[in-house]
Amino acid sequence: MTMISRRALLAAGASFPLVTASAFSQIPARKVLRFGLSSFPPSLQPWVHTGTAALTVKLLIFRGLTGFDEKGEVRPELAESWTQDGPTGWIFKLRQASFHNGKPVTADDVKWTLEQIAAPNSTAFLRAEFGGIETIETPDPRTVRIVMKQPTVTLPIWLASPHAPIIAKDSLEGRGLGVGAGPFVVKDQERGVSIEVAAFDKYYKPGLPRLAGIKLTAYADENLRVAALQAGDIDLIEYVPWQHMAAIEKDPRLKLDAANGPFMGLNFNGTSGPFKDSRLRQAVGFAIRREDIVQAAFFGRGTPLQGIPIPDTSPYYDAGRAKFWSYDPDRARKLMAEAGVPKGFSCTLLSTAQYGMHKSTAEVVQAHLGEIGIDVKLNLPDWASRVDLGGKGRYEFCVQGTTADNNDPDGLAPLLDGELPPNISRSFGLPTPELHALFAKGRAEFDIAKRKAIYAELEKLALEQAPLVGLAWRSQGYGMVKGVTGFKALPGGTNFSRPIRWKRPRWLEPCCALPESSSVIPDAAKRSSGIPS
Repeated sequence: MTMISRRALLAAGASFPLVTASAFSQIPARKVLRFGLSSFPPSLQPWVHTGTAALTVKLLIFRGLTGFDEKGEVRPELAESWTQDGPTGWIFKLRQASFHNGKPVTADDVKWTLEQIAAPNSTAFLRAEFGGIETIETPDPRTVRIVMKQPTVTLPIWLASPHAPIIAKDSLEGRGLGVGAGPFVVKDQERGVSIEVAAFDKYYKPGLPRLAGIKLTAYADENLRVAALQAGDIDLIEYVPWQHMAAIEKDPRLKLDAANGPFMGLNFNGTSGPFKDSRLRQAVGFAIRREDIVQAAFFGRGTPLQGIPIPDTSPYYDAGRAKFWSYDPDRARKLMAEAGVPKGFSCTLLSTAQYGMHKSTAEVVQAHLGEIGIDVKLNLPDWASRVDLGGKGRYEFCVQGTTADNNDPDGLAPLLDGELPPNISRSFGLPTPELHALFAKGRAEFDIAKRKAIYAELEKLALEQAPLVGLAWRSQGYGMVKGVTGFKALPGGTNFSRPIRWKRPRWLEPCCALPESSSVIPDAAKRSSGIPS
């Protein structure tokens, strides 16, 4: 799955932290937050998935029609309300908001944005999903009517994705970035080093942002990132290395905020190499002792993931299916024999040395597969190269660190549906037409009992075909000085896409409150998508 990494430094509509003099007594209060990124964003193209570090920056400068609240549920953003209109239609009412160029956010901008994402030649992460749009109507500047080709309960959830920000019409020409409507504007950047953003004075939420700006500095070396926080050079860092979490918790000047939801897994190349054969993908799944990954990569701050990444808090969770890939080397060897390689084979595993968790995960996988005769060579480039190789399918199998797109089971589609366009979040060139059909069936069904049956069938099929082999859930941590207040990492599948919330003091509008008059999502859609009524 996200991410800048931690996908979205600001959740929709949130306010921002204050860094007070109590953070470090020798440092006075400042108006610019200093944020330590885990890598420099490979790209800030608004609709393309280039990693979680990029998402942190993009969610400072962009906003979508909807977003996620601190419980990971859909909330209004540029759309102040929305209602279902017949079996396939949705009507969105826009709030008064401005783009960074001073122009108002209009229905025409929304229509143009969604058309760009859905275009046949688009490289957008959600191209396939928005390809299900039949028509987009703009009866007035603040009303958008979206008609889908079939009933689609998940449309408001898709629109909350950080991969679907609304961009000013035609603003991508000659720039590549686009003009957004988020709380900050890009002020300056030093390629490969840092990005500075400044507060947007016409942001649509009164009194926000509460910072003059944020300076995001990339610390590719995770130990240097922690050292910068401990030295007072940085106020907040993402991707706290698991071996440093205890030290941050014990430091009286610092604090740790962590949430579960991200996970580690393996993706495969379905166009070349040994893993075109599902039996060998299955063999890999049964050959790994996942507790070793939890200890080696996450210092015990995680749990084994022996199935498809559906958390045990989900109404779609099944305890039996969740244990499908329990360690069984004899079964792995039997599958290898059935595939015609009883004595094993050689292959290359793509990961990265830039993140310790990726490297350690790869090393454990290498060791365990060696025990059943699979000789694994590691390819550990920097993160930007890892993204490039993964997107182009230049690997045989690879370590994946991600999360679902949201907390609805449809959020697993970008990870499992091989009929979608190539992307670093899923296996490459591995067709899954049956899974594709079941995802389509699930998102067209509004009855929650029927949806559960659909996704149970989908989960069984995904375990058999193994386009993704789960390895370990992990606790995702952020370290900060105690003077940073109001920080909250979002749960589950929203951890990357809206991982950080800046709560507002009680004397301001509650951070998660919806307008009382908003009819944001029909009861039927709430029930079917798992959003509480």
